[in-house]
Amino acid sequence: MKILVIPNRGRSYNAVRPEAECYIKLAQKGHEVTIMSSPTNAYIDEYKKHDIKFIELKSLKKHSWAVIKQIHQYIKENAIDIVYATESKGIPNASFACIGTKAKMIAYRGTSGGMYKTDLTNYLCMLHPRMDGVICVSTPCTTNVKSKVRSSIKANIETIYKGHDLNWYQEPAADLTALGSDEKYFNILCVGSPRPHKGTHILLEAAKQLSDLENLRIILVGDNLQKQPFTKLVEDSGMAERIIMPGFRNDVPAIAKGCDLLVLPSLAKEGLTRTVLESLSNGTPVVASKNDGVLESIENDYNGFLVDIGDFSALAERIRYLYNQPQVLAKLANNSQEIITSKMSHQRTVEHMEAYFQKMLTQA
Repeated sequence: MKILVIPNRGRSYNAVRPEAECYIKLAQKGHEVTIMSSPTNAYIDEYKKHDIKFIELKSLKKHSWAVIKQIHQYIKENAIDIVYATESKGIPNASFACIGTKAKMIAYRGTSGGMYKTDLTNYLCMLHPRMDGVICVSTPCTTNVKSKVRSSIKANIETIYKGHDLNWYQEPAADLTALGSDEKYFNILCVGSPRPHKGTHILLEAAKQLSDLENLRIILVGDNLQKQPFTKLVEDSGMAERIIMPGFRNDVPAIAKGCDLLVLPSLAKEGLTRTVLESLSNGTPVVASKNDGVLESIENDYNGFLVDIGDFSALAERIRYLYNQPQVLAKLANNSQEIITSKMSHQRTVEHMEAYFQKMLTQA
């Protein structure tokens, strides 16, 4: 197959690795893979190392006639079979570029909400009439997309988990002392965001009920968290000196490996939360809200715990329980990697993606 990919650029190597490694594996299987992306793509060196053709996009705008022309010409001149776009700015351009070609246009969907039919901009992106299929990152995502797309392509909406490989996580854990903590403490990691739907404030509310746990440390990674309302919540938590906010980090998997627990307090629908799979790959169990992004990867009392969305008291209770029950925490940690080696394995993802692309080519 001749496959043209307009991938996620990513802010860090780890952020795009599960996706990018699929394209490398497809190339190693003998398929002709071309990547079109920004020169700032976090995986550009790896693509070039594996002799994958890399072409710089002319623009990063969501709708760019220059990019549409660039992609269209490449499809026609190289008889591309599959165009696969995974980034919000790439999907509209790729969809228009496929008009007048025989290439199958496939998009990636990583969230289980949105795509409202009343929003006309969706018909320039995920609901574009040139769309032939959508790869969804989770079952809830697939259910949502199938309910929105036209009937003729519903059979081409499939779930393909963005799998991980334990071999990616052989590096040692991050030195927590460099962040202001220590491995002797009970360390919780949360990758937060100022956006309300990420639920960072829920964890900080839960912290108020955990302030008596002197050996507890919360490492809150993310941009722009040292401002209101978060600074006030930290001050009122009773453990301001034990909540560490190092800002954005590109070594989240290594930090997770050094922590006892990952907490994900999201309020809104997600697809398949990458930080959860990274943590499980490193043997770190998870306590999360019951959002769509974790329901297929976290099993209660097996590799973590699930609490009701927005219930900070339940979140605090689960954290306290694991703080006081090291044998239970150890059991969860021992079970953490099983989901990665089976259901969420990178190898299965590659096989499923290859089969999906081949199925698409059998259609008229």
